[in-house]
Amino acid sequence: MPAKTYSFSSPRLRFTEATWGDLTQIHILQSTPEVDEFNTLGIPKSIEATRKNMRAVIEDKNKEKRSFFCWIIRQETDSAFVGICGLTLSAERFRLGEIYYNLLPAYWGKGYGTESAKALIRFCFTRLKLHRVEAGVATANERSIRLLEKVGMTREALHRKILPIRGEWKDNYEYAILEDDRRDY
Repeated sequence: MPAKTYSFSSPRLRFTEATWGDLTQIHILQSTPEVDEFNTLGIPKSIEATRKNMRAVIEDKNKEKRSFFCWIIRQETDSAFVGICGLTLSAERFRLGEIYYNLLPAYWGKGYGTESAKALIRFCFTRLKLHRVEAGVATANERSIRLLEKVGMTREALHRKILPIRGEWKDNYEYAILEDDRRDY
């Protein structure tokens, strides 16, 4: 049976599940120092390291019960690569997912991050019927904090010294939005 894939769109963006054909663009994104500033993976040493990081996500598409998703974000007008976003699902009974997003710096400050997060949250609630969507963010990542609050997420917790970033333990805020909280996107 072929893998079930999901795609969706927003006014300016198109989201398609990552494939091995996207590996080079993902590697370039993950190798960008500005993108890596708050990333716990660190900059991959080679495209093979990126392949290893992406293996579980890409191979998960072949499973009946999905745990991981990663979407390529492209501009609707010219299909330019903007970045990636993704979702990790918890046990089915919790109806919970944790989202993430990474955009190339050329697309920062243009509303693409906000548009991506809104589209991803909408997908979680409408297509996957989740009850709760979470996102973690380093406490120093002011841009991402503003974005999460702009899309209606609520800061619920501070996790002290939980993020291993370049050899140091960093604090993390936990944000969430519930299906009852959601706005119409």
